[in-house]
Amino acid sequence: MDEDVDVFVEHRADTMVVTLANPSARNAQSPATWRRLAQARDDIRPETRFILLTGQGPSFSAGLDRRMLTPEGVPGEESLWSLVGRGDKAVEDMITAAQSAFTWWGEVPQVTIALVQGHAIGAGFQLALAADLLVAAPDALFAMRETSLGLVPDLGGTGPLVDRVGYARALEICATGRYVDAEEAHRIGLANAVVDIEEWGQYLDQLCAPIRAALPGAVGDVKALLRGATSDSAQLTREREAQKRRLRELSALLGGA
Repeated sequence: MDEDVDVFVEHRADTMVVTLANPSARNAQSPATWRRLAQARDDIRPETRFILLTGQGPSFSAGLDRRMLTPEGVPGEESLWSLVGRGDKAVEDMITAAQSAFTWWGEVPQVTIALVQGHAIGAGFQLALAADLLVAAPDALFAMRETSLGLVPDLGGTGPLVDRVGYARALEICATGRYVDAEEAHRIGLANAVVDIEEWGQYLDQLCAPIRAALPGAVGDVKALLRGATSDSAQLTREREAQKRRLRELSALLGGA
């Protein structure tokens, strides 16, 4: 486990809470963040019925730590440009490992809920989309900024985005990189609800009460059925292949930095 990573896990009765806890950096994500998020799956207890995903501070997550896009990278981590220099296999291995932090939220039988305030950008947006349900604070702002960097979303977010808002809207959001505010997110089906942070506890109690009343096996089975109706496991492979092409082109444009 990465001891210095600011991802905390705590248990409250039948609920596990996973918190991004680096508010000074607006919960920017690095490979160490992804390793800890992937490991959080192992923290699920037999009595866990719900998993909440939250972020400390004014923003849920501002996305990828931009230092990963510099030659120096993040201390203790290899930069993307160094990975590109080692070939496609190194890049694919890194992306595959990162994706594992995002895919399990839909695979487990527990109901997973993202609580989003402030910015959810790029990897932050994709992490919020990984949860089954998404509750937005009134100040929430969502954006896929990858194309503005010459990249593509590659952390499992493309499929859930299309599932929620449709292909045309998803393309427009990703291609323009524009911000989607909380009201629009709710209107187009991206967010299940817009709720003031002070009222999140009450809202969750009301949302979870009828789910608690159902048999856990029934909830887990219906979740798997609904996910299976729209999910496409090959999409993760397509994301990795597209991102490798993007990184090769950007590396060439930057003179192999």
